[in-house]
Amino acid sequence: MKTGFDNGSYVETQSRHIRERIAQFGGKLYLEFGGKLFDDHHAARVLPGFAPDSKIRMLTQLKEQAEIVIAINAADIEKNKVRGDLGITYDVDVLRLIDAFRSMGLLVGSVVITRWTGQSAAEAFQRRLEDLGIRVYRHYPIEGYPHNIPLIVSDSGFGKSEFIETRRPLVVVTGPGPGSGKMAVCLSQLYHEYRRGHQAGYAKFETFPIWNLPLNHPVNLAYEAATADLNDVNMIDPFHLAAYGETTVNYNRDVEVFPVLSAIFETITGESPYKSPTDMGVNMVGNCITDDEAVREAARQEIVRRYYDALCERRQGRGSDETVYKLELLMKQAKIDASIRTVASAARAAAEETGLPAAAIQLEDGSIVTGRTSDLMGASAGALLNALKALAGIEKGVHLISPESILPIQRLKVQYLGSVNPRLHSDEILIALATSAKADPLAARALDQLAKLRDCQAHATVILSSTDIGVYKKLGLQITCEAQYETKKLYHR
Repeated sequence: MKTGFDNGSYVETQSRHIRERIAQFGGKLYLEFGGKLFDDHHAARVLPGFAPDSKIRMLTQLKEQAEIVIAINAADIEKNKVRGDLGITYDVDVLRLIDAFRSMGLLVGSVVITRWTGQSAAEAFQRRLEDLGIRVYRHYPIEGYPHNIPLIVSDSGFGKSEFIETRRPLVVVTGPGPGSGKMAVCLSQLYHEYRRGHQAGYAKFETFPIWNLPLNHPVNLAYEAATADLNDVNMIDPFHLAAYGETTVNYNRDVEVFPVLSAIFETITGESPYKSPTDMGVNMVGNCITDDEAVREAARQEIVRRYYDALCERRQGRGSDETVYKLELLMKQAKIDASIRTVASAARAAAEETGLPAAAIQLEDGSIVTGRTSDLMGASAGALLNALKALAGIEKGVHLISPESILPIQRLKVQYLGSVNPRLHSDEILIALATSAKADPLAARALDQLAKLRDCQAHATVILSSTDIGVYKKLGLQITCEAQYETKKLYHR
């Protein structure tokens, strides 16, 4: 994928802009941080050149000024809400985030449990955090939030929530996922700061939609594709247009809530510092795009990948027709269809030729290698092995792993580990290849090519196992699947 984004410029520009916003409010800023601070792979896919850890790198530029407050909703603790991308509960993710921030030299000041109503699981989590030496605060639900402004901005509203003691000029409020109450935490802190006679401000950091790109720019459409199940909609910011005569892009929830936020600001501070939801943002990512056509093409591909994912989720009973229909509409808006994913066409052609499930990988130079299901390994494992051979300049017919060495592994899987499928998955084929590498220089050369698979495209003609998908994602491959299973069974592992 052609680079279209200047990551170094982004880290520098973004950190400088946040410093300016801190100064604007007299040296104290509460920054609501939406999206992923770590591993923002969506941004890396649609903005080729953007590093997945760019945002945390940017924060490390400010680490002497910044501290982190992590917000978690008590209801999410009570119901053991799970992060879909990591497979861990939100409370466990709070611990993961604290470790991750500390490893980067960032100060985690405290954790705030929002919407507290005495949930037993939330109480237990607070005790656990305090035993670990972490300060914990409680924020309570406010009836009529966010519209009942007289109650919200009162001692019975924000005043009831505990004031979070902070020490640094920049307070980054983040959370393990949506609905954590980050905005309410920031506004509550503003209320308490002004009650104490201290000046402070609020700003919001969201990477998408990109405010200074056109409404139907593929990068902004790709954001809608990523949130298709949430019904987020990009729209022109009418408040910004009215105030400045300038067309900018925001999304529906921020536009809808802005009049209420503006009224809350006025009640707390005497006047609203912002004339539009776009004003509230500090996102400079759009200023660091260096090749518009490169990011457009990357975003088009992302929309199609999201479409394939939605089809598979619907087939698995985890998605809906509405999400699929929305993605089809987004493809029409972007003037594309699924045929632009050439690796999918190659995989289907390989499957038609053999009559068996197949997989294809498109390498960095644009060439495509395929793999099919065999007695020894699945299609995804075969494609992976063939891709490594191609990258190492090894003929496809050369055996890097002897069939005789695979048979004992298959016997172990079936006879002792209870597997119905004897064929090797992608992780197992890599382990077998690593074992062969000690004695076979060709196998070692193939294994050395693994890093070159990052950001390559892949497609399978059947829904792969979670194991195979997990391996492909860990290697950085951007994998999609056809929305059909290999067998007609009702239960699929």
